[in-house]
Amino acid sequence: MKRKEYEHELRRLHGELVAMQEWVKDTGAKICVVFEGRDTAGKGGTIKAITERVSPRVFRVVALPAPTERERSQMYIQRYFPHLPAAGEVAIFDRSWYNRAGVERVMGFCTEEESERFLEWVPAVERAMVDSGIVLVKYWLEVSQEEQTRRLQSRIDDPRKVWKLSGMDLKSYSRWYDYSRARDAMFRASDSSWAPWFVADSNDKRRARLNIITHLLDHVPYRPLPLQDVELPRRQKPHGYVEPDLALRHVPTPF
Repeated sequence: MKRKEYEHELRRLHGELVAMQEWVKDTGAKICVVFEGRDTAGKGGTIKAITERVSPRVFRVVALPAPTERERSQMYIQRYFPHLPAAGEVAIFDRSWYNRAGVERVMGFCTEEESERFLEWVPAVERAMVDSGIVLVKYWLEVSQEEQTRRLQSRIDDPRKVWKLSGMDLKSYSRWYDYSRARDAMFRASDSSWAPWFVADSNDKRRARLNIITHLLDHVPYRPLPLQDVELPRRQKPHGYVEPDLALRHVPTPF
């Protein structure tokens, strides 16, 4: 997709996201959006496209670091609970509790038994979320082997992207089919009628972002609120105020 067409459609969708935001605030809705997928599939870029024109007080991005020693001793999903949305919030998880079904399983950070046990009870936990009033939307972003290779090579070659490349990415790259098996097992166990998985082809990042935002807007039952007529008030008169002659330090202006 060409940039001009993408930016035109994204501008329109940003307006709808703002309308959804105002509805969420007004109604006290609770929206939880989960993003999972292969490395380089475009989760971060999609989340940025969703959040760049809305309020961070309403749209919260949750990207948890590796668990602490204390968190490792807790019930597995426990550390995610405090980040679930309250009334009037949209919580977006950049990877989620499904780490246990994916990267932890493939890279050996948990046992097969622990992963299987997680997959057994996660549908019930998500049912409890939905029954509490949370609108739960789960996305899996899929990318081809060839496109993943191209994107990882771009991270290696481009100094602006090198921060995106981790040792874990390189290890994961060699385990494509292990991740495929883990993904398939996750879908079989946790694709429920109350919390289904939605798969997005992200080989074309721009199309994927537009498709996902459009789907999210269709999936959340928001209604645009009536726009208020806004008129700027008159500014006060100076009543003798004069700019003082202060020795301030100004930012240099090389541009």
